[in-house]
Amino acid sequence: MSDEHPVLLPDLQALFRVLHGDGRTIVGPTVRNEAIVLAEINEAAQLPYGRQTEVEAGTYRLHAGDARLAFTHTSGPQSWKQVLHPSRDLLWTATRTGDDFAVTGDPPPPRRLALVGVRPCDLRAIGVLDHVLGDGNRYAARRSDLFIVAVNCTEPGGACFCVSVGGSPAADAGYDVVLTERRDGAYLATAGTPTGATLLGQVPSTTATPADVGAAADAVRAAADRMGRTLPDTDLRTLLAAHREDRQWGDVADRCLACGNCTMVCPTCFCTSVSDITDLTGDHAERWQTWESCFDLDFSHLHGGPVRRSRDARYRQWITHKFGTWHDQFGESGCVGCGRCIAWCPVGIDVTAELQALHTHPPTGSGGPP
Repeated sequence: MSDEHPVLLPDLQALFRVLHGDGRTIVGPTVRNEAIVLAEINEAAQLPYGRQTEVEAGTYRLHAGDARLAFTHTSGPQSWKQVLHPSRDLLWTATRTGDDFAVTGDPPPPRRLALVGVRPCDLRAIGVLDHVLGDGNRYAARRSDLFIVAVNCTEPGGACFCVSVGGSPAADAGYDVVLTERRDGAYLATAGTPTGATLLGQVPSTTATPADVGAAADAVRAAADRMGRTLPDTDLRTLLAAHREDRQWGDVADRCLACGNCTMVCPTCFCTSVSDITDLTGDHAERWQTWESCFDLDFSHLHGGPVRRSRDARYRQWITHKFGTWHDQFGESGCVGCGRCIAWCPVGIDVTAELQALHTHPPTGSGGPP
């Protein structure tokens, strides 16, 4: 966490006013239907003040917390992927005009958004998506003018394991402004870019003292020791390659519903499918891109049928890609340790427990999925 020119903000409403004055629409966490979701918000009061989360395998509950604090929750069912890589995206339309037809395929102009409350794990996930999708026109357009207000984590949850994947509860890059929430409801704020410094300079604040900076850093460091989960301390790429035929995959398949929840809530899963639709007259057609899951039987369908017919093969594909072959493709892990896949699995399958199980016994040889 940088301590370069940090300031103290008594609350966040002035920051919201400045962001609106800069012509930005604010997207941040708020409470809807007993979950913390990401949505457009206009006032700081719409942040989830006084709400804490209970998160475990297959469990997500909101509880009352300190009414002065807005960021004592952990990751909800949505990630910032929905902003940069929407679940449903219209690619083009075609409309018949007499003997001809007109095609429109230009993406809509990017909105000037401010993402407020981005956790360090989700900040890393945005960086991962940048590596995977950054050369795509639509993604690049959405990414081009984002203003990111990150929030350091001082309250990790029961499903969190960011430290195990090389992360930290402290945001280290990729933000314009980073906040650390204090117990008195004030915020230590530091700019990470010139744009962030300019905007932060317009927000009423007081200069932070070395004691303020040290206390905030201590709170974030303490969070690193309170992770709810850990991964095995080993080379996961080698581990997964050695256990390709392990019977452990069958044990997972006996519990897995192949619902795809883990891929839908994952902040880095990026696979899509494309579908064409027409109206009843045949005069209008549209092509849509939608999120797809490798747990879907049709995901690997080729001529003659799907490549991965069994649930254990599909689970193995997902976890091996996420923790192993992602390194070969993109030079990093595909997991940021947010724990969403654990919390939002309806049967409570825990990716950290499955990797620990593989680590604690030698490869079993044959018997794995086809």
